[in-house]
Amino acid sequence: MNTLLKSSFFSPVVNRLVPYVPGEQPKIDNLVKLNTNENPYPPSPRVIAAIQAAAQQGLQLYPDPEATALRQAIAAQHGLAAQHVFLGNGSDEVLAHAFFAFFQHDCPLLMPDISYSFYKVYCGLYGIPVETVPLRADLSLDVAAYARADGAAVAGVVIANPNAPTGVGLPLRQVEQLLRLHPQRVVLVDEAYVDFGGESAMPLIAQYPNLLVVHTLSKSRSLAGLRVGFACGQAHLITALERVKNSFNSYPLDRLAIAGGVAAFEDQAYFEQTRRAVMSSREGLVLALEDMGFQVLPSQANFVFARHPQHDAAGIAAALRARGVLVRHFKLPRIEQFLRISIGTPAQCDALLQALDSVLAGLA
Repeated sequence: MNTLLKSSFFSPVVNRLVPYVPGEQPKIDNLVKLNTNENPYPPSPRVIAAIQAAAQQGLQLYPDPEATALRQAIAAQHGLAAQHVFLGNGSDEVLAHAFFAFFQHDCPLLMPDISYSFYKVYCGLYGIPVETVPLRADLSLDVAAYARADGAAVAGVVIANPNAPTGVGLPLRQVEQLLRLHPQRVVLVDEAYVDFGGESAMPLIAQYPNLLVVHTLSKSRSLAGLRVGFACGQAHLITALERVKNSFNSYPLDRLAIAGGVAAFEDQAYFEQTRRAVMSSREGLVLALEDMGFQVLPSQANFVFARHPQHDAAGIAAALRARGVLVRHFKLPRIEQFLRISIGTPAQCDALLQALDSVLAGLA
């Protein structure tokens, strides 16, 4: 699809949009796919059974527009009330509704200069001014840089924690500092990867009325194909999100997604088993990459962000692809020499390392 095409039939804003570009989803068999941060393990067998049962119970009927059972399951998991949970069709939709609900204030929204690129896309869609705050030289987030001592108005703050694509996490005490810097605006903490070693801000919700925490079932729950995301915050924030949702699509989650999501939270043992397997593979991969001469950022996500000081990242990515291994390369300022590598199974990580060994030998 040509995203650069313009037409007189478009609304003016459509001609100005710069859409998000997702990671490649190739239609080639037998690739080692480490480019889109999917979980290498399938979902819990209980999830599959629940989806099959739901499919037999009547897809001719609309689903529960409130997805009550899933809201209750999520609330119980995080020690919240169901009224503190909002659900959407993947965390991207949840984020889109949050940007619409909280950040249209005719003043800039603060976000890191290196983060999830969809944030700027939402700002373009809704006409929200952006002020990017540079990460430190080591690509960690500088909380003090979000202060506005001159009293300048801001629309809010958005961060990913752990950050994407760096994988670097922010300690909970520093998240709390952000909340205190801007008590009159929403601070949105996108925790898509937090289950792989980060510190969640969920325990702060009761204390901070300006905190919204966004999660997804795509990563640690192995449900990227089901499209379930959620946000947690105090009831007034959830009410705003519900107003936006019900002005857009009252049924964002179908019966299968609700049933599968509930089952995913019910099988906590499987969740712990697979996330720990990912974290174990990550630590082994980091050591192996460092032995090959890569510099690897400390990661609390299901991916690593690495660069080789002697070789071009784009060249390495292309050479890996030629060998059937996909990783993600971002041609962006400050990070164009990094590769983002999703954590695969032990066999996939071994295949990556073998391919890298061949690539680096050819570049020597």
